[in-house]
Amino acid sequence: MSLEQLIQKCKLNDTKAQSELYKLFSSKLFTVCLKYSRSYAEAQDNLQDAFLLIFEKINQYNHQGSFEGWLKRVTINNTLQRYRKTSVFKIVDEEQIEDKTIDINDDETEDIPLQFLLECIQNLPDRYRMVFNLYVMDGFSHKEISDLLHITTGTSKSNLNRARVLLKDRVNQYKTRQNSHNS
Repeated sequence: MSLEQLIQKCKLNDTKAQSELYKLFSSKLFTVCLKYSRSYAEAQDNLQDAFLLIFEKINQYNHQGSFEGWLKRVTINNTLQRYRKTSVFKIVDEEQIEDKTIDINDDETEDIPLQFLLECIQNLPDRYRMVFNLYVMDGFSHKEISDLLHITTGTSKSNLNRARVLLKDRVNQYKTRQNSHNS
């Protein structure tokens, strides 16, 4: 069955089609949930909630753009909804933000295991992790992030900068430990 047929059957609440759609996209969407969740178990809950919402709103998919992109957007919005209800964001006055960007170069992370980098990102405070993932991993603009998270663009920029500072510190600590072990 083609993806188009599968979508049409899901729009008719066909449970077999819904199950097939789940099997087809659950692993990709679980990865998305993991990026925005505090734990593996929370990511599993967020994935289930996202699929319930996807099946509820599938009639809103208008076949413009990729279906996978639409699924990802619904999943991200649903997962972030949980955080909008709690105040994990500290509002920052845009004038307080220094306009310097902390970058982590490929050279700096070249010898760092990917698993370690992913753990570092996962262990960032919620507000930093969400903004970092939205901006760096998923390519959202600060304006889009501010709309998604109900924060100012200044807060988004500030949280991204702070996430980068924390990640850079953790990478440097790791490299220092590795160098001392190798000496």
